[in-house]
Amino acid sequence: MDNSHTPFEKLLWSIALPGFGQFLNGKILKGLLFVFLEFLINSKGNFNKVIMLSFQGKIEEAILLTNYQWLMFYPCLYFFAMWDAWKDGGGGKERFSFLPFVFSAYFVTVGCMYSTDLKLFGVLLGPVWLPMICVIPGIVVGNVIKKVVLLKAEEKNKGSI
Repeated sequence: MDNSHTPFEKLLWSIALPGFGQFLNGKILKGLLFVFLEFLINSKGNFNKVIMLSFQGKIEEAILLTNYQWLMFYPCLYFFAMWDAWKDGGGGKERFSFLPFVFSAYFVTVGCMYSTDLKLFGVLLGPVWLPMICVIPGIVVGNVIKKVVLLKAEEKNKGSI
């Protein structure tokens, strides 16, 4: 493994494209699997076209083009690949450090499910913008739960001494 790359750098490359962080970690087969799954889900879900339409403000067109049966797989793949690249790269040493990634995947998936109807401040955000916004509460909830679990574990350890 090349130690010139930090865990954070590997995480950022995994955000750019699932599998890139694994390549930096020397996990070529795993990286190829993530890249393959990314391309499969992306193409079957029409995600690149949906992203383009969303950036152009054509949200209703993006919604109609989205294949939600495929796109629903994307958040779990995406956040697991990020977690895996970060963890294999030397990050995530603290117990329960996976929780912000897991809850981000949950919240983004829920955002995807509601992206056809849910409006924020009267604006329909669609299958790109609403799930992206859902990352924020996912990270917050994951970190809060991590802190609570760690505090409870610490209290339990103090009580058993």
